Amino acid sequence: MEMICSFRMEATLVANEFVDRYMAAANGEYVKVYLYLLRHQQETVDISRIADALDHTESDVRRALAYWEKLGVLRTEKENKTVVIRGEGEEGQEADARTPLEEAQPAMRMASGRPHYSQDQVNGLADDGDFTQLLYIAQKYMNKVFTARECEVFAYLYDGLHMSAELLEYLVEHCVQGGHTSIRYIETVGLNWQERGLNTVEAARAYASGFTKDSFAVMRCFGLTDRKPGDAEKKMIEKWFSQYGFTRELVLEACNRTMEATHSPSFRYADKILAEWKKAGVRTMQDVAVLDGKRQEKKGTPPPKKTVNQFHNFEQRSTDYDAMVLDQVKNWIGQS
Repeated sequence: MEMICSFRMEATLVANEFVDRYMAAANGEYVKVYLYLLRHQQETVDISRIADALDHTESDVRRALAYWEKLGVLRTEKENKTVVIRGEGEEGQEADARTPLEEAQPAMRMASGRPHYSQDQVNGLADDGDFTQLLYIAQKYMNKVFTARECEVFAYLYDGLHMSAELLEYLVEHCVQGGHTSIRYIETVGLNWQERGLNTVEAARAYASGFTKDSFAVMRCFGLTDRKPGDAEKKMIEKWFSQYGFTRELVLEACNRTMEATHSPSFRYADKILAEWKKAGVRTMQDVAVLDGKRQEKKGTPPPKKTVNQFHNFEQRSTDYDAMVLDQVKNWIGQS
């Protein structure tokens, strides 16, 4: 299939490393922030400007910056306040493009992507008993022999992010039991746990258990208690709770509104409601009430329109036909 781009002017180059390793796993809102910074090189930007341009809240932008920094895509530089986007020049030399960041916070440095673990680096962990045991157990769980790429991912999670072998064993167990054996999926879940500060098996198990309860609450609200959510439904539910960060009360409110509007369990309809709330910066039920009030105020209550009936276009007579009929009946009775 041939794709033709309609934009023929200036272009913003995105590193293949970012597309290959980060884009699919990242929250879409975080990707927008990354691309915005990449686009506005050499320009003075601040948190509020980024938030306005992307229709985010400032908290959303800060979370995105923290996310990329934690993954190594951005690096803190305390000596100045600039965003330094690193790439490669024509000769393979590093080329910097600086974007001033008007914010009282450390600047961020764009890196080429997640640290690449070479085969030599992976082999360097061969003497680490915990790591070799992890690879053995993971291959047993996933019922396959790992490729170099899969070994690299586990090396990064273990050695790069300092996730314990015990936690990574539980990560594999959790994903496989959920029917997911893709290394990309496992890596995504691992990065999500890292972002949330889940550094023990107990914390990860509690988080997974909490999500199960949230998922069950949604299915029960939709009246779907006879089955588990499908893959697409799971992704939506996980997005509502994990990416959007909504409470169970807010999600169930959206589900209830869906049932009232559609009279059927529509995950897509509920997703639209929650996406609008996310865009509006909703965090509590009080925020929902305020948003409803603004929408009602904007919508207003127009006066009811006068219905025009084609049979009533002629001038109405003032004759009381009911009285005439009553008099006629009285005459008949009198005559009889």
